[in-house]
Amino acid sequence: MVLNRCEGPDMLRISKLTDYATVLLAQLSDGEALPRTAVALAERTHIGVATVSKVLKELQRGGLVRSTRGAHGGYALNRPATAISAADIIDAVEGPVGLTECATHPGQCDLEPNCRVGHAWQRVHRAIRGTLQDISLAELIGQAPSSPPATERLVSLGARPSLRVRI
Repeated sequence: MVLNRCEGPDMLRISKLTDYATVLLAQLSDGEALPRTAVALAERTHIGVATVSKVLKELQRGGLVRSTRGAHGGYALNRPATAISAADIIDAVEGPVGLTECATHPGQCDLEPNCRVGHAWQRVHRAIRGTLQDISLAELIGQAPSSPPATERLVSLGARPSLRVRI
């Protein structure tokens, strides 16, 4: 996940490849258990074959899809869409999400002993990470109802308790 500049305010955004990964996983989860080739997926999604192949390799490395060789080969989901989280998808394509160094690797930042904001960023990181883990591919693509309101978290930021972020 990267911080990108868009028209308007700064925002957290997933990369285009992660967006493509979600589109491809949605195609693979549409009820057909038959493996699909990269070419067939490219045709259905209008994503270039080279990009589809690259993303599928990342998803396979991340354990989200499996490939089968041969005349009836192709790619298929490695587990049900309900068992693949948004965090799994992002991790497979981009690596683990981290807002700050101390959020993903506590104790490895030289500034941590004197830092006054690290703990707050670690809390924000845990809330975002938890939400990404709570949302399944099936929910992302509308095949399952959204998780119960427990996934809606209010995170108090630092010394300003009135400032809250809905995640």
